[in-house]
Amino acid sequence: MIRKAVIRDVTFIHRLLRDYANKGLLLPRPLSELYDHLRDHFVVEDDQKGRALIGVSALAISWEDLAEIRSLAVSEDHQGQGLGSRLVETCLEEARVLGLKRVFVLSYVPDFFVKMGFEEVEKSVLPHKIWADCLRCPKFPDCDETALMIQL
Repeated sequence: MIRKAVIRDVTFIHRLLRDYANKGLLLPRPLSELYDHLRDHFVVEDDQKGRALIGVSALAISWEDLAEIRSLAVSEDHQGQGLGSRLVETCLEEARVLGLKRVFVLSYVPDFFVKMGFEEVEKSVLPHKIWADCLRCPKFPDCDETALMIQL
């Protein structure tokens, strides 16, 4: 089951994202940022394991017609079940409900998003992202993520 994250989920979200960041698959998110942006997040519960949390994603609004899917991660022992795709679809549906026209991602796994209809774009078409977040990134200006976008 996918649902909006609540305060008790922050510890799980932080741990999962930290594990992926340690492997170089995601950028780290400070705990304070997760609390600040908790309303952006969705989590997946495993009903067979007593509603244990097994995945996360977030939809962050960047501008009047633009949002970013970020922090997409599924526990390793639950990968290959379509949960990542379902989390992305949940974010895209929320973007549609909010009236957004475009959604982008910065990813180390671009093929996953291409299969979902995203197309690779130059990072230069994302100036709001660059000025809002990228300047704080330890990898700036040598970003090694791929930018992809989907039109809604």
